[in-house]
Amino acid sequence: MTRIPKAEFARRRKALMAQMEANSIAILPAAPVHIRNRDVEHVYRQDSDFQYLSGFPEPEAVLVLIPGREHGEYVLFCRERDPERELWDGLRAGQDGAIREYGADDAFPIGDIDDILPGLIEGRSRVYYSIGTNTEFDQHLMEWVNTIRSKARQGAQPPNEFVALDHLLHDMRLYKSAAEVKVMREASEVSARAHVRAMQAARAGLHEYSLEAELEYEFRKGGAKMPAYGSIVAAGKNACILHYRENDAPLKDGDLVLIDAACELDCYASDITRTFPVSGRFSPEQKAIYELVLKSQEAAFLEIAPGKHWNEAHEATVRVITAGLVELGLLKGEVDELIASEAYKAFYMHRAGHWLGMDVHDVGDYKVGGEWRVLEAGMAMTVEPGIYIGVDNQDVAKKWRGIGVRIEDDVVVTKTGCEILTGGVPKSVDEIEALMAAARSQAA
Repeated sequence: MTRIPKAEFARRRKALMAQMEANSIAILPAAPVHIRNRDVEHVYRQDSDFQYLSGFPEPEAVLVLIPGREHGEYVLFCRERDPERELWDGLRAGQDGAIREYGADDAFPIGDIDDILPGLIEGRSRVYYSIGTNTEFDQHLMEWVNTIRSKARQGAQPPNEFVALDHLLHDMRLYKSAAEVKVMREASEVSARAHVRAMQAARAGLHEYSLEAELEYEFRKGGAKMPAYGSIVAAGKNACILHYRENDAPLKDGDLVLIDAACELDCYASDITRTFPVSGRFSPEQKAIYELVLKSQEAAFLEIAPGKHWNEAHEATVRVITAGLVELGLLKGEVDELIASEAYKAFYMHRAGHWLGMDVHDVGDYKVGGEWRVLEAGMAMTVEPGIYIGVDNQDVAKKWRGIGVRIEDDVVVTKTGCEILTGGVPKSVDEIEALMAAARSQAA
């Protein structure tokens, strides 16, 4: 069972239905099963919106909310119990379990949905549904609506309009409850231990995948079923590829390793990046770039608080990084002019962070009414400035080339500022070097 209490799922459904128009219905399908190859399936992961409202972990399910329905507002279609299939594929909740364990008011076999759901839709003036996210289900829904339309002469009333369900739901998901923050904090702690383990294990002669294995061991040991996203373990020049995926190059003394990796627990993601030297000691140039990125991140943390707007943290990183690059001689000119012309983007080409939650790049608008969103308590985000100097960058001295540094932490906005969830991984140069030196002396 999920770490989120049943009562919270019920509150979420009530809150969503309170925003729905009278005489309406919301329909949400579970995530489909995806085939990896031939008859082998990918590990199943529930759709985040479906999970948010139900906590129900199975495929082949459809959640229906009908505010004011006399026989119960929350209807769940799901697979029936089947001893033979459960012998092969694992236990199912069935209709009784959907009601008893997952709080459904009514539950029906998924095989009966064609007979039952059109009757639930009929007479509702508005359907809340996320069109385009599941094209196969889109088609089924249109077929059900057309079935109602075909009976209009007999007095059947098809819905008048479809409204995007995700607009309401994603704004709700932007604000994390205490229970959600607790799960995200636990995921962050597991991920932090994994990063520490990777730093301790790093040696020249190993490969990037050697460190990836250390990460995934710690994720699973901590109870995570899967990483929150594809792990990035990028050594040397590979650290300058933002979404590097190969993870198969050798680790070499003199190189940095950039690891962007984290786990998810109960469909809640963490997201951590650390950069450290294979040898256990930073070169002067690596240290200079690293400490500049770290300084920019610390400046961003000061701009995350209720009443601040979303972009202020990013603006803080841009100012610190641009001024620092000028000081190091990597950019030339006046800081304000370099910011205005976006000259820093040759080295820092991405934004300082993103919303974080059930999706690693979580839902929620960054602008409201054309203006950057004002931060409020309960919003969660990453803070991840970086500097990347490609090996073929002819505009800088050779000693700087091939250095890629990113530092990323997860934060939740509090009433007075922000809480850093991922503080369990060393971050200063001295802390990283001391951790790696201790690991090597123990191994000797």
